[in-house]
Amino acid sequence: MKYFGVMKKFAIILLGVFSIFCSYAQQANKDSLLNLLSTAKEDTNKVLLYIEIGNQYELDDFNTAAHYYLLAKDLSQQLNYKRGIVKFVANYTAILNVKGAFDSSLLLNKQAIQISHELNDDLLLAKATANTGNCFNYLGQYDSAAYYYETAKSYFEKIQDGYFVARMNDLIQNVFWKLNQFAKGISYGKEASQYFRTEGKEMELGQALVNLANNYQSLQIVDSAMSCYKEGLAIGQRTGFKRLELTCLLGLGAIYFHRYEAENMQPFYQKSFALSKEISDVEGEIISGRGMALYYLLKKDFAKAKNYISESIRMADSVDLKSEKVAGLKVMANILFASNDIVGAEKLLDSSQVLENQLTGEEIQNKTLLIEKKFETQKKETQIQLQKAQLRHKNTLNYVFAGTALAILLISLLGYRNYKNKQRLQQTKIDELEKEKQLTATEAVLKGEEQERTRLAKDLHDGLGGMLSGIKFSLSNMKGNLIMTPDNAQAFERSIDMLDSSIKEMRRVAHNMMPEVLVKYGLDTALKEFCNEIDQSGVIHTNYHSMGMDKISVEQTSAITIYRIVQELVNNAIKHAAATNVLVQTQYSETEKNISITVEDDGKGFDKEALKKASGIGWSNIQNRVDFLKGKIDVQTGEGKGTSVLIEVNV
Repeated sequence: MKYFGVMKKFAIILLGVFSIFCSYAQQANKDSLLNLLSTAKEDTNKVLLYIEIGNQYELDDFNTAAHYYLLAKDLSQQLNYKRGIVKFVANYTAILNVKGAFDSSLLLNKQAIQISHELNDDLLLAKATANTGNCFNYLGQYDSAAYYYETAKSYFEKIQDGYFVARMNDLIQNVFWKLNQFAKGISYGKEASQYFRTEGKEMELGQALVNLANNYQSLQIVDSAMSCYKEGLAIGQRTGFKRLELTCLLGLGAIYFHRYEAENMQPFYQKSFALSKEISDVEGEIISGRGMALYYLLKKDFAKAKNYISESIRMADSVDLKSEKVAGLKVMANILFASNDIVGAEKLLDSSQVLENQLTGEEIQNKTLLIEKKFETQKKETQIQLQKAQLRHKNTLNYVFAGTALAILLISLLGYRNYKNKQRLQQTKIDELEKEKQLTATEAVLKGEEQERTRLAKDLHDGLGGMLSGIKFSLSNMKGNLIMTPDNAQAFERSIDMLDSSIKEMRRVAHNMMPEVLVKYGLDTALKEFCNEIDQSGVIHTNYHSMGMDKISVEQTSAITIYRIVQELVNNAIKHAAATNVLVQTQYSETEKNISITVEDDGKGFDKEALKKASGIGWSNIQNRVDFLKGKIDVQTGEGKGTSVLIEVNV
């Protein structure tokens, strides 16, 4: 059971802005720089001076720093000093990132990439590309972050800047860790660590080792993870890098806990607990306290274990760290189980489940908002491009009007006709783009939904299922060691039966969220099993027939979508049609290269016109999924005539 881990905030300590330093001395103080500003000419040196003053203020006054950066931008635009604009972006976006304005930062960094291309400057281009990767990393769009980091790395390799190549390798390994591609992360992490070790870059080496340890630990390569943490710990202690030291102490404590080596884990959590207090790191103190509670749980000193975990939960609650509070509640529940307080333990598990559901809802909401932001950004970029095109068109007309009257007349007529043609073409393109946007949005939502179903099913089966089975095993073993009255024994057996029922229900829910047979054996087998289960349940008599489906392997996303369509149609027949029989047929046509899906029932039917006014989410889900597959749907029904739904999908 995973009750804690290394704090994720330490995984990107070096995820900073790749600034382009100006020619003024970095150690110059504010007063001397401001004195220079009073006599500076309106040239490129003044642009660099503005940026340097901004650098000095950025240490303690973000707003003043932003003011000077914006002055640098305005002067650069007046002078058409493109390098100055790129330098402004590299520095100003650091403030935007701190304030959480990642979308604005992303837009500016993309503009910096375009300008750097125009200047044909590989160093500017590399750093602007790396900063763009940072924005995607902050936004949680890790695929895009990996792409921009790889691109930036190629530019740094081109100019033979080994230090920044190693920095990119470290950032890339961290991104692959977040994408659960741990083997890839390890290959990049080894390269980064080797460079920093050779060049004596201890601070960067310590961070790379932490990220490398994360990847090793995720693959259960524990000895390598431990070696990285120990080397990182030595660096943190030698350099005074307290947060690195804290991270490594927590990592080593976690490894020893999962080995159930209580005496070995205790020194690391005790040190991390003291260090967290010293540097006022609340999250570190929460995790360290939880580690100490687990140590005392292994030692069966339940009183001390309760004291540590109670304080850890209180602190997590005070700073609204829900995930840490959930972990703390689970540890407390295990302490209560060990103390034979079954009721108290179950209540805590119920509370932790409520919090986990909240976290899941927030995660889904954040993903939805991210999708909405992405489409809004694309919409704004399209509008900007359209406005630029219109402005160029107007300028062209203004030049033409300077000609002779006859030329003006002829050009106006031709321009008007051309304008109308372009307008029609633009409208056609807009309609096409709108349709593509809707399909893309549907695809994103459906994929997000299935990914979330898969994750929740795995969490239910592997997490909650394992815990319930463990509780059952513990209770079964406990029974032989307890002396109970006949009434208590009967109540105990009844509790065991209820626990069995809970395990079966949990597995049924997990299977319904993401049928394992669909992933392992494909669409045809999954649909057959689904229909058989419905039929055996006695709710409604269900038959399934397939023709030619053994000749095709349906891509997983399409297979899941078709499965959900059939599932929704059968559920509609059960809930609304008052039917006694349902027939599900699938047929693959090799000549047409399509799959036909038919779902028929002998229920009461309905008026087809009602579908146009349907406000329920069920039919909307079916229609959206069919649109996503670019398929056709035909409904045949009537009052008292049953219902037949035919769907055709190209494959």
